[in-house]
Amino acid sequence: MSLSVEVCTDRNRWDSEVNAAGGHPMQLWGWGQTKAAHSWTVERLLVKGSAGDVVGSAQVLFRRLPFPFRSLAYVARGPQAAEGHSTEVLDAVAAFTKARHRPVVLSIEPDWRQDSGQATALGAAWWKPSSNTILIPRTLILDLNRSEEELLAAMTKKTRQYIRKSSREDLSYRRVDRSELAQCLAVYRLTAARAGFGIHTDSYYLDLFDNLGEDSPVFGAFRGERVVAFLWLAASGSTAFELYGGMNDDGSTLRANFSLKWTAITAMKERGISRYDFNGLLNDGVSQFKFGFADHEDQLAGSWDRPLSPLYPLYARALPLARRGIRKARGLPGRLNPRNPGKAAKPE
Repeated sequence: MSLSVEVCTDRNRWDSEVNAAGGHPMQLWGWGQTKAAHSWTVERLLVKGSAGDVVGSAQVLFRRLPFPFRSLAYVARGPQAAEGHSTEVLDAVAAFTKARHRPVVLSIEPDWRQDSGQATALGAAWWKPSSNTILIPRTLILDLNRSEEELLAAMTKKTRQYIRKSSREDLSYRRVDRSELAQCLAVYRLTAARAGFGIHTDSYYLDLFDNLGEDSPVFGAFRGERVVAFLWLAASGSTAFELYGGMNDDGSTLRANFSLKWTAITAMKERGISRYDFNGLLNDGVSQFKFGFADHEDQLAGSWDRPLSPLYPLYARALPLARRGIRKARGLPGRLNPRNPGKAAKPE
């Protein structure tokens, strides 16, 4: 098939195409808009067949790199590709990106299962598995097409008990409005200080909330009018994805995170979303908490690089060294956050 690539500049059209293809919330316009306000640039590509029909799409983020590398091109949880066209869409996006921007590499972390036919296409020539992971491929994805009774039955007995117990405490659970985000961010700063991980400035989170709008729901556990725990999501037409969360001491004592997560899950189910992604599993206490909500885990395709410059081998060697230098300069703990190079790994 002969494919062409077109830059999309229409927000409504872009989000419609992403949602029609079952795309991830990190491919929505508002996500790219936020990254573009914080050190990245963004380009949204529609891949068309010979009849002008859209067979794929990719929101590509670009980050300037030191000389001589020019830039890094990155696709978070994309691209989208019609059934049977993954290889062609990947090739078209890579060729267009190389010709237009000349980055050293195109890195992608698709929202494709490791055992899917789409992921198999990544094993084709020119794509290399990458150890430079940002989004953790080992995760837990709930099928929200299941009934609430089926979702509860898949949980551990302890998790069901804590959901019931925390729902009876002196707490209420609901959506957070913008005027209450400052409380959530204060809880997040406490959580980050306690766990020793880095976070963005408040302006980043406020931009994300504004730019994604209804596609960035935040849920809070309230004791009276005070937020004691929060859970921040991003949501496309088919997928809800956990972004951030935290608790203060009251929230921890009352185990607010159990009923809070169940509140978010059921709200996304009521919205008609079919997949709820817990955003990564590590070998830590937070992951053990997540495991209480399901009887399985999921493995996505992982991180892949398409070298677009003869300098790629030098880049691949230099990046781990640069990360270690950043970590040492900032006095961060030894384990990096695989979701964001240069930041310490963090719990939800």
